[in-house]
Amino acid sequence: MKRTRHQLIALLSFVLLTAAAAPTLRAASDSPAAWTPELMLKVNTIPAVRPSPDGKKVAFTVTEAAMTADRSEYVSQIHLANADGSGSTQLTFADKSSTDPQWSPDGGYLAFTSSRSGKNNIYLIRIGGGEAEQLTDVKSAVSSFAWSPDGRSIAFTMRDPQSDDEEKAAKAKDDWRWIDENIKLNQLYVIAIEKRDGKREPRKITTANFNVEEFDWSPDGTSIAFSHTSTPKANDWTTSDLSVAEVASGNTRKLAATGAAETDPLYSPDGKWIACAITDDPPRWATDAAIYVIPAGGGKPKRLGDTPDNQPNPIGWSADGKRIIFTEARGTTTQIYAASVDTGSITELSKGAAVYGGISLNRTGTKLGFAMQLADRPAEACVASVDSFSPVKVSSVNAGLPNLPLGRTEVIRWKSSDGLDVEGLLTYPANYESGKRAPLLLMVHGGPAGVFAQSFIGNRGAYPIAAFAARGYAVLRVNPRGSSGYGVKFRRGNLKDWGGGDYRDLMSGVDHVIKMGVADSERLGVMGWSYGGFMTSWIITHTKRFKVASVGAGVTNLLSFNGTADIPSFVPDYFGVEFWDDLEAYRAHSAMFNVKGVSTPTLIQHGEADDRVPISQGYELYNALKRQNVPVRMIVLPRQPHGPNEPRMILKLMQTNLEWFDKYLGGSNPTAASR
Repeated sequence: MKRTRHQLIALLSFVLLTAAAAPTLRAASDSPAAWTPELMLKVNTIPAVRPSPDGKKVAFTVTEAAMTADRSEYVSQIHLANADGSGSTQLTFADKSSTDPQWSPDGGYLAFTSSRSGKNNIYLIRIGGGEAEQLTDVKSAVSSFAWSPDGRSIAFTMRDPQSDDEEKAAKAKDDWRWIDENIKLNQLYVIAIEKRDGKREPRKITTANFNVEEFDWSPDGTSIAFSHTSTPKANDWTTSDLSVAEVASGNTRKLAATGAAETDPLYSPDGKWIACAITDDPPRWATDAAIYVIPAGGGKPKRLGDTPDNQPNPIGWSADGKRIIFTEARGTTTQIYAASVDTGSITELSKGAAVYGGISLNRTGTKLGFAMQLADRPAEACVASVDSFSPVKVSSVNAGLPNLPLGRTEVIRWKSSDGLDVEGLLTYPANYESGKRAPLLLMVHGGPAGVFAQSFIGNRGAYPIAAFAARGYAVLRVNPRGSSGYGVKFRRGNLKDWGGGDYRDLMSGVDHVIKMGVADSERLGVMGWSYGGFMTSWIITHTKRFKVASVGAGVTNLLSFNGTADIPSFVPDYFGVEFWDDLEAYRAHSAMFNVKGVSTPTLIQHGEADDRVPISQGYELYNALKRQNVPVRMIVLPRQPHGPNEPRMILKLMQTNLEWFDKYLGGSNPTAASR
């Protein structure tokens, strides 16, 4: 597992573009004449790509939707291919997902996690095929796991299970609880592969009052380095420290414990060093971090050079122990880099405008596995050598997609109102004719430290870009100040200023596309999820230039958001003050305190189980607009968290947004016209 700090730092960055994957395609005869939400739901994604230790084979996961009369969920299965791109086969077939495949050190087995038994457990399967064997039988759920270097055991993390009394209380409906008390923590366990007396019993390694996150075995198998936080709550990522546990005794010692957040420990091949990522002190939600190496026995961390975005995600050491491989956003792409341990210099391994995901380094530090996609090309699993980065495609899971016109996407740049250089992605209408003006949809990402990348525009999401382009819309995705991918100064450019410079960056981007002769200034729409929802609600309270808006899980009131969200330190960190010390700072930057006089027709979408941005944020905006007789609709998504995760709910979001913008901007419908 890696619930990396980047997932926590970008807690509000969900934009429903590349999360869980979608179903495989039906027969070609069912294919539509143009990109539609239904077709976008069928684009497969690849969450993990894992080369074998010898680099000759690759395991990867493919996720698709299972939708029947009484079922709507995403299911992942493991596939196996040769690293030269030949011979791809499906390895698992259970009704429930099989995820996180990891090779045994000898390459003869894959371990993976699945909830097919009712709980998330670890399973083993021979590479030659056969039935998977259940390795663990836990009371709660396995979070993450890793093979020992000798292949004789597996370490895993598991949340503390309910006690017998708690289980009885739950059955008796006597299960009241105190907030922030009796918190269940992730602890580290080890289980032997070989049975003793016909059983496998896990042994608990850590018992301290902390929550275990990422971990890594020492090369000799005697120790495990791990990061840990005070609780598993999203708000407490800033408390992350590093420790080392002896596997035999469970004795634990601190390795790095400062005011900074230390994460992602990785042993060097010779076991003498531990690489990690360390933030500034104190940690900020708009992060500044670097790669460090620490003597495995303890000592002062050595900082390597600055990375392009200062948000590195370390993934492993090269085979010779001289470089640390990491990934990072860079503008509208993701890139793979190597940092020299001796000099700290940074080398870019990957090139071009691709977006890489599901990245891993094999056990020997020689091969990289990843899913690669471009704006006009869906994701496929690939492998490349660390020493000579030349990707080889090993999957064809999206080969059956129909060859339909896609809107061309290009990177555009302009000067904001204060002269700041800003970048964005402009997707043209499908079959666009130069010189013709099109209705323009401005799309705002979340975060605010999210970033729009050149990922496949046919990926499913609340805002279906390929379907919008097929209907004749141009779509502008801006990376305003506050975004990742452009360095720390840019990422912190909206501190204490939400709705200020970032708003002007967005408006100047719209003006730029109008000046290009692409956008129709009288047919503008705006949309965004999470922080993008904040900005969309802010926009409709500050300008009437947009004819229609769509707010997804938006932060509309900083005061009530800060008191109800699961990240109460988030807004105070960005604004540098608690609301009780500066009420006006919160009021001045909230759409709800500027909502009088709004007239833009607005669609509101919110998950009912959203802890990140509670649904009350949506209700506040809905009621304020309705009481002012503004055309407004609000759709509530049952069971859905901040990022909706059920196929039918996501399909409904795509369909509803398309219908909403068509109603007020009159997008063309080539699909209907062709029938």
